[in-house]
Amino acid sequence: MGLLDRLRQLRGVIPDDDIAGRTQALVVRGNEFGFDEFGLSRDSLRGAARVARWLYRNYFRASAFGIEHIPASGRVLFVANHSGQLPFDGLVIGAACFLEPAQPRLVRSMVEYFVPTVPFASYLFARWGQITGTPENCRRLLAAEEAVLVFPEGARGISKSFSKRYQLAEFGTGFLRLALEMQAPIVPIAVIGAEEQAPAINVKPLARLLRSPSFPIVPYPPFLPLVPLPVKYRLYFGAPISVTGDPDDDDEVLDEKVKIVRHRIQGMIQLGLREREHVFW
Repeated sequence: MGLLDRLRQLRGVIPDDDIAGRTQALVVRGNEFGFDEFGLSRDSLRGAARVARWLYRNYFRASAFGIEHIPASGRVLFVANHSGQLPFDGLVIGAACFLEPAQPRLVRSMVEYFVPTVPFASYLFARWGQITGTPENCRRLLAAEEAVLVFPEGARGISKSFSKRYQLAEFGTGFLRLALEMQAPIVPIAVIGAEEQAPAINVKPLARLLRSPSFPIVPYPPFLPLVPLPVKYRLYFGAPISVTGDPDDDDEVLDEKVKIVRHRIQGMIQLGLREREHVFW
């Protein structure tokens, strides 16, 4: 922690890991009933943040590098690799942005379309500030100067086989079009640890039957990836990337810019893998 952050704590601006203080310090545009236009509730977020803090600090024992690259304010598009069957990587990224900087940031994750069909998920995710990943939702959040988290690999990333761990799937161009249209900087994030949290095989017939992108089975009880292994997470926040161009360009033109972001994240992943000593510590 830097000297400036420590001075802010001593002055009482933002107590370290003080969930109530950090939640209050968030910029939330709520109505008179305490909800923003997407259904976010500061009270619900406070409860979720306590759970996220325990998972971040105690279960995954996460370390975050490059915290200085998290903007204190203003629109930003966080772009990360995706893995682990269930989106604990998104939770850890959100916890890092909430707990580590002097000024906490609320990260709005663009969740997969199938998530709101899960019982209670639609209600809870909205209360915690997480949004179904449509271009219009992302556009509105960036226009409101929010921090948005996207996983360009989508379901391909979260359901990849263990043999393909840390090998990025292809990125779509949607996130880049939005960054260009909204003039939002891109902060690349490399997530190390999530690939090993639930090594699984995908039972494709069951996935098709349930109309789900995957149906993962893990080799330990309860054989569903409901409880991740207590791997150690390492997050690497890269320097912001400013992209320029026409958001209406053909995919072939935008693909070159997408490759820059993808290669940056892949390079950060390789660095993180070289630096870590073990999956669990």
